[in-house]
Amino acid sequence: MATTLFERPSSGERALLVHVEITQNLVAAGGRKRLSVSREAEEQEFHELATSAGSEPILAVRTSRYRPDPKLFIGSGKAEEVADLVRHHEIELVLVDHTISPSQERNLERLFKCRVLDRTGLILDIFAQRARSFEGKLQVELAQLKHIATRLVRGWTHLERQKGGIGLRGPGETQLETDRRLIGQRIKMLEKKLKKVSRQREQSRSSRQKAEVPTVSLVGYTNAGKSTLFNHITNAEVFAQDQLFATLDPTLRRLVLPDKREMVLADTVGFIRDLPHDLVAAFRSTLQETEEASLLLHVIDVADDERELRMQEVEDVLALIGADSVPQIRVYNKIDQTERSPELRYGENGEVSEVYLSAHTGEGLEELMTALMDALATSQYVAELWLEPSEGKLRAALYAQGVVDDEQVDERGRCLLQVRLTDEMVGRLGIDESRVNRLEGTDYLATAGAGQ
Repeated sequence: MATTLFERPSSGERALLVHVEITQNLVAAGGRKRLSVSREAEEQEFHELATSAGSEPILAVRTSRYRPDPKLFIGSGKAEEVADLVRHHEIELVLVDHTISPSQERNLERLFKCRVLDRTGLILDIFAQRARSFEGKLQVELAQLKHIATRLVRGWTHLERQKGGIGLRGPGETQLETDRRLIGQRIKMLEKKLKKVSRQREQSRSSRQKAEVPTVSLVGYTNAGKSTLFNHITNAEVFAQDQLFATLDPTLRRLVLPDKREMVLADTVGFIRDLPHDLVAAFRSTLQETEEASLLLHVIDVADDERELRMQEVEDVLALIGADSVPQIRVYNKIDQTERSPELRYGENGEVSEVYLSAHTGEGLEELMTALMDALATSQYVAELWLEPSEGKLRAALYAQGVVDDEQVDERGRCLLQVRLTDEMVGRLGIDESRVNRLEGTDYLATAGAGQ
């Protein structure tokens, strides 16, 4: 069983948030600032991360530097100011909205006399709390171990060389070396387990592909409303909350569209600015559902003033995992918070490009169903097919593909199959297209007795 590396108190820790603007990163060639999320939006997002982790932000400190201080990141003067605030307000945890080095973290903790956590550590902690599935826990622990391995440094008395003596003579390792070796062994074991789980996931994915069942993956910035939309469409009970990373473990559900075609809808973890690379790597097998999907529904909070930049962050992560070439429909959610009406928009190529809806009220879901049917029209259709008793080989092949939904046998021994087909499958199996009776919204049982 995966273990949580961070110990958290039962009640929220009093936290101080440190916002640092590194102007060296903001200035592009020619002295102009590159397009970036507003400072207010960044601070609000970090505050939401802190509360999502269970802390109680008491106050925030803002500072600006041209480049990070090598020793204390925020500089000695600002560090002393923060140390005074920590003592005066009895702060238990200082959260820095940046990735800081192990030595900087250690130096700040020594000065503040309390725990210091950077942005990466905070996101890892949230993931550790939210992981529920076996695979999710393994992935989070692997990311945590890789993160904490970089923070194993000399500086504590228990890292002194082990003493000799009867029963105490060991391999001569320091405690630091022992910790590193044990973490290394644990990482190898976790990677081995994840490979096994990944193979099982790959088998399920291959079965769906073999049966020509398309997978549609919900992607988007965290808290854009993906899980609420997923629940509304599939009548599932996936945890949905107005907080960052409410969903961590991916959930897949089969969905029958109004035109009787089937698809698999996948709800995935939300993306965020500066998503830790260790997390991206650890969740690679999970994110593969997105990479190998037939279609992506990019869910966007239409009421978010920073939506354009959020969209770009999602596109960057999709490119990182190799899913940027997957066909995509942008789903603008939360129109109930604006004056927009449900709408379906088509691009210049005649294909659906945008849908405006509200997952909360259900407005626009019919438009979304239309968009899905249009986008998957070439993927799969429901049909009925009569087979003679001598066509047992073709019948077996259809069952092997997993596309047979129902079968009836008449008095002559002929089989009437209700199947899910694609044009590619019809050609591959050598089925005469004139024998395939497509069912377009009609009930199967009402037409089953028609025969040939």
